[in-house]
Amino acid sequence: MTNWYEIFYNLVLGGELVAKIERLHELYGPVVRIGPNKLHFNDRRAYHDIYSNGNTLVKEPRLYRGILIHAPESSVALSDVQQSKNRRTLLAPSFSRQAVMKLEYTIQEKVDQLVALLEQYYRSQESGVLPSVAYRSLTTDVITEYCFANSANTLSYPNFAHPIAQEPANAIKRVWIQAYFPFVIPLLASIPQEFILWLFPRFRTFVDVKARYEQQIDNFMKNPEDLTTAEHETIYHHLLLPKDPELRPSRTSLIHEAFLLVSAGSDTVAQACTIGTYFALQDHSIRSRLTEELKEAWPDKDKPLSFTVLEKLPYLTAFIKEALRMAIGSIHPLPRVVGDETPEIYGLNLPPGTIVAMSQYFMHMNPEVFNSPHTFNPDRWLVENTSEMMGDLVPFSKGPRQCLGIKYGNAFYLKFLFYLSVQSSMERTLLDPWKYLSKTRFIARR
Repeated sequence: MTNWYEIFYNLVLGGELVAKIERLHELYGPVVRIGPNKLHFNDRRAYHDIYSNGNTLVKEPRLYRGILIHAPESSVALSDVQQSKNRRTLLAPSFSRQAVMKLEYTIQEKVDQLVALLEQYYRSQESGVLPSVAYRSLTTDVITEYCFANSANTLSYPNFAHPIAQEPANAIKRVWIQAYFPFVIPLLASIPQEFILWLFPRFRTFVDVKARYEQQIDNFMKNPEDLTTAEHETIYHHLLLPKDPELRPSRTSLIHEAFLLVSAGSDTVAQACTIGTYFALQDHSIRSRLTEELKEAWPDKDKPLSFTVLEKLPYLTAFIKEALRMAIGSIHPLPRVVGDETPEIYGLNLPPGTIVAMSQYFMHMNPEVFNSPHTFNPDRWLVENTSEMMGDLVPFSKGPRQCLGIKYGNAFYLKFLFYLSVQSSMERTLLDPWKYLSKTRFIARR
């Protein structure tokens, strides 16, 4: 009768919709109706029909414009197929393998900084830090430097408590209110800013971040020649100077894109690093094998290993794939709208306008593809043929709306795990990060 069924589980029960859907599938099979016009699937064929072959399906605008009410003109929020394609064309060069290779030193520099901070300030149980918090500061600095050549420098903030690094986590807490009551944000925007900041002090971070992006974008739009003097290539090189001038985004759209890139490139990556660290600390054999492989591959401790060398290490690669599988990505179903030319989905000929979705959780926890799916087991990726598992490993989604940051994310994980798995110097005994991180408190949620 109503979409409030979904709202109850997400808003009142705090994000329990997927758990409820899992129980519904156990009762009723691979296709369940979870709203007046919405179907959820639990079958790998359906997932690929919806997302991998999804050129004739569009994003359901209500959810995306709700959760991205602060950035409705960003690439992820765009529902129109052509608009999305145009924006991805502009952004893709910044996240290509070649671009990642050029800016590898950016990731290297920030990871080195985090390791140095751990060695200097967090060497004992009494001075422990929540890794999830430290990782979010690390990823925030990396993505802001990577995209804008202007790092937020949150790592230098005491206890990794910089407001900019905390903002994505705060935004996630507000996501369901934004999604189901989208009128709230425009209503707040109509109220004098001084009053809003007095009433809701946490919005100060959002206002400051917005001002930061506006200033940088206004400067580049007013003085495009400054792009040539930037320390390295940024997203603005492609967004402000496209080959087709008609594809150049508006000022508002550029600001929204900046918000999206920082949040998507920081919180999700930090989450995956936290989960990978958690499981590595739970199993001594996993930690030992990972450390030994990396030590053997790193004969010269004064010379960092390149991404191209790291990605060839079998156990490290297997570990990262398993960490991404357990991290899942976006656990909430990503809805698509069936179009006039949409082929069958899971063998069903659905009427145009039907909303369809399938959570990535059901792909990663499918026992028919991943044996004992709730067990963290990097060895599953070391068998001769992993094509079926790779086809169903979808932390970045699949198809034409797949996350652009897949190459960036993989490079980041490689560099990050490399440095947190081996000691920083062969001449002196420094902090073994695994040892002290294991004494901090982790909360593992499915």
